[in-house]
Order: sequence, then C-alpha cells, then structure tokens
Amino acid sequence: QVQLAESGGGLVQTGGSLRLSCAASGRTFRGYVMGWFRQAPGKEREFVAAIRWSGGIIFYADYADSVKGRFTISRDNAKNTVYLQMNSLKPEDTAVYYCAADFDTGPVMEVRWRDYDYWGQGTQVTVSS
Repeated sequence: QVQLAESGGGLVQTGGSLRLSCAASGRTFRGYVMGWFRQAPGKEREFVAAIRWSGGIIFYADYADSVKGRFTISRDNAKNTVYLQMNSLKPEDTAVYYCAADFDTGPVMEVRWRDYDYWGQGTQVTVSS
C-alpha cells in the first residue's frame, strides 16, 4: 500500500513558476514509477510526466509534449518524494494536479492514468492570464 500527498499548488501569473511535491508512504517507494497527471474542468485526466529509478543515480523521465522544456520531474528516494518543477506556466496549465504511483514492472513507463495503482488527493494549480 502506498499513500500519496501532494502540496505546492496555488495561483500564479502567466510565465511564473511553481514546484509541486508529493510525499509517499511505504518502504518500497523506489520500486514504483511515479507520475504526475492533471485534470481541467470538463476534461479527461491527462499525463504530464513520469519518472523511474533504475539504480544508483540513473533515472528515466518522460513528459507530455505540452510540457516538454517547461516542466521537470525529479525524485528523492531517500525522502520518498517526487517533485514537479513547473516553469513558464500558461493559462492552459490550469488544472488539479495529481501524483500517482505505478508498481514498476518495466520496461515501459505507463502514461495512461488507468494503469496507475495509487493516487494523491490532488492540488489545484491556477495560472492567470
């Protein structure tokens, strides 16, 4: 069982930055692919980014095209925490952002929200124009 808790959302102007954090419970954190998803009103939940730990200092990350070059996902296995640094924010980034965990069976990191096993409660990100 993994419990997830997001923090760091808020209101920011276009072009601004926010960093989301997701603290995970459990001793097997490093065995999970950690993902960020978001859901805007009236829209389906969509993939934002995911990260896998592959041993030592090797991590693999994947991003949605809409956030490449602006968002960075990272994880600290010692702190059981995953982060999403969001820069150059746009109004279309406004959504509830969710942290999720998928038990890592490899080799592909899942980008479909239905494939993730555990979810946080979400944190609101609002970007004003």
